[in-house]
Amino acid sequence: MSLPRLLTERLELLLPPATFAGRMVEYYRRNAAHLEPWEPTRGEEFLTEAWWREQLQANIADFRSGRSERLVLIPRDDPERPIVGAANLSNIVRGAFQACHLGYSIDAKLEGQGYMREALERLIQHVFEDLGLHRIMANHLPENERSAGLLARLGFEREGLARKYLYINGAWRDHVLTALIRPEKPPEETR
Repeated sequence: MSLPRLLTERLELLLPPATFAGRMVEYYRRNAAHLEPWEPTRGEEFLTEAWWREQLQANIADFRSGRSERLVLIPRDDPERPIVGAANLSNIVRGAFQACHLGYSIDAKLEGQGYMREALERLIQHVFEDLGLHRIMANHLPENERSAGLLARLGFEREGLARKYLYINGAWRDHVLTALIRPEKPPEETR
């Protein structure tokens, strides 16, 4: 099973090998203050290459078992190939559910330039066409207006509010629950 590699006009989305550990540390160091309000509190080991080598190997194992796809965003035109974002499909469930959770982050210097929308449009296509899933769920903090707007533009619909849903930035926080359902193909006309 080959590792996913998705292309957009400006980005490459890929499941990084363990050799990307240093780039992962650099991405999270560079964006620590930017991502802090939206992410769990991390231990000191999170910003070490050793931790990331192990995590990236685990991510590949989870991909091969069908549980997740944890992708990074890399600019196609930058020879240094820095990581500028992440887009994760987690909790992939088959059977009668056929669904996953979507999580994402973008480098502070690229925020508001359409990169995440571009990446997620391609990822949504991958989820529905390549993986054949029926539902993508994405949850955000009520005050995260950027995520709320992006998800709405992508067609996600609000389904509710989960109280004290995730432990984010040092506290249990409410989350708005949204989902995007795979469009049904119209029945073929009978002749």
